[in-house]
Amino acid sequence: MLGEGSRGATLEMTLAKILYASKNTQIIGMSATLNNVGDLQKFLQAEYYTNNFRPVELKEYIKIRDTIYAVDSKTENGFTFSRLLNFKYSSNLEKADPDHIIALVTEVIPKYSCLIFCPTKKNCENVASMVCKYLKKEFRAHREKEKQDLIKNLKYIGNGSVCPVLKQTIPFGIAYHHSGLTNDERKSIEEAYSAGVLCLLACTATLAAGVNLPARRVILRAPYVANDFLKKHQYKQMIGRAGRAGIDSAGESILIVQEKDKHLVQDLINSPLENCYSSLLLELTKGMQTLLLSVVGLKIAVTYEEVNNFMCNTLLSVQKQLLSKERSLSEIIKDGLEKLIEKGLLKGRISEKDNNSKCTLTITPLGKATYKGSIDLAYCNLLYRELKKGLEGLILESNLHLLYLTTPYDTTSNCSPDWMIYLRQFNQLSGAEQKVADIVGVPESFITKKASGQAIRKNVDSAVVNRLYLSFVLYALLKETNIWSVSEKFNMSRGYVQNLLNSAASFASCVLRFCEELEEFWVYKALLTELTKQLTYCVKTELIPLMEVAGVLEARAKQLYNAGYKTLAHLANADPETLVKMIEHLSRRQAKQIVSSAKMLLSEKAEALQGEVEELLKVPTDIPETY
Repeated sequence: MLGEGSRGATLEMTLAKILYASKNTQIIGMSATLNNVGDLQKFLQAEYYTNNFRPVELKEYIKIRDTIYAVDSKTENGFTFSRLLNFKYSSNLEKADPDHIIALVTEVIPKYSCLIFCPTKKNCENVASMVCKYLKKEFRAHREKEKQDLIKNLKYIGNGSVCPVLKQTIPFGIAYHHSGLTNDERKSIEEAYSAGVLCLLACTATLAAGVNLPARRVILRAPYVANDFLKKHQYKQMIGRAGRAGIDSAGESILIVQEKDKHLVQDLINSPLENCYSSLLLELTKGMQTLLLSVVGLKIAVTYEEVNNFMCNTLLSVQKQLLSKERSLSEIIKDGLEKLIEKGLLKGRISEKDNNSKCTLTITPLGKATYKGSIDLAYCNLLYRELKKGLEGLILESNLHLLYLTTPYDTTSNCSPDWMIYLRQFNQLSGAEQKVADIVGVPESFITKKASGQAIRKNVDSAVVNRLYLSFVLYALLKETNIWSVSEKFNMSRGYVQNLLNSAASFASCVLRFCEELEEFWVYKALLTELTKQLTYCVKTELIPLMEVAGVLEARAKQLYNAGYKTLAHLANADPETLVKMIEHLSRRQAKQIVSSAKMLLSEKAEALQGEVEELLKVPTDIPETY
């Protein structure tokens, strides 16, 4: 993770601050796909332990046409002949499955599990559909009831809707897994696969690094992730899913290769793992500048000299070869601090001369709000201006204007509005809500001309246009509280819609923290507190108290509410046996867990209120007395 863009920069910043501030904290890092361990060892001031032992042997293969080759680094070209595929293909099947995926998967499923890594989300769904289309009917009989229960559970999660592809593939023990699924769908599919109910998953590369789902056989559909050729660490992450200790006695991977990619695959197999590099320079506003702002704000370092000393504890300092010959680390730090002063986030003077190197740097109220709210420095001034403008005329007839202000800035680059949908949604707004579009800078005439394909003379900021479109999606979500219907309405995948919702809930919380640090934005505090809750749970207001209980999702909250359990107190004092009888598909274990969680949450809230009462009734020690 350390070398992965903004996530890597955040991790490096956290580790650097821990190492600098606490000499007693023990940090344990693990990796199976790291090359330049020495750099990390120096950065973390760590001992290094390595072991090549693997409890379950992993055999690597590649497939070209109908021939399987064993990967063998000792040979000149990297692999040796192993066997020919033993599966009869009709001419129709050969057309439908030119890569012989069915031959490869039927050698292991349903007795053992199998993962197929595909380059794209659409390819995952196509592969899952294609495989089940040509499987024998006997596959349906394997754990049939449990597969039907899984479909029922997915229907329950989707408020009555199930993906047609999953409905077709699950009876055969097959499913797809990618970011287009909602979190609850992914969880259900992962649990079913782990339990052996599903024996084959067609998935994207994200599963390789994020979820522990092992398999007897891992198949790589192509040596590509989207349009990019596979990197060595990605390849190792994927094939590492095969043959996990305690689960399988063997493991094997098969990379499907076209003749044109043969030499690239040879290079891939023979190449070393990629090095891990600091991301502080690549992600300037999320990396270097954010780190400088936070170390001054936290008073870890408050002079130019102290900041320089602190930066010697970063991975970037260890990897000085990343710096250009023209600029030293000290010059980059000086430049970063000067930019923070220009943006009004820090106060002080920066100079390399001795008389100013000890000049104290202080954080401004805007700088404090920015780092405490975890706001990207690329957008902090823009956010401030937008919130300031909102004070002059915030439209509060609905929450659309607030939603626009809390729609994350970094989501706009991946958004491509459907202009007919844009216009339709705009026309459904009230007069006051339509004013929001005008206030933020998207006139009605622009949307109308775009929808009708007319030429646009006046330039309108595309980031603002996209952000307003996404705020329409969030507005529809809060009104309908149904991800399925909103994803269909906007022609977006339900996973994308849910990720947008999660990002907006997180950003709303950040904006709230930002406003809490700036007295002039006091009016936003109450408004954003409520909106953050609505975005977090995305249900009707009356269901929010129930969804605060661990294990209660929207569908379950509706069931409980309709059965008369309308508050946290109702749940905390419920009888689990009565719950089981009244609530459909609720097991005794789940009922006990819900009641236990509700009691714990109610107790925590009561203790917090009791603390407030005691504070309120405390007799001051400095009451004036008459003598």
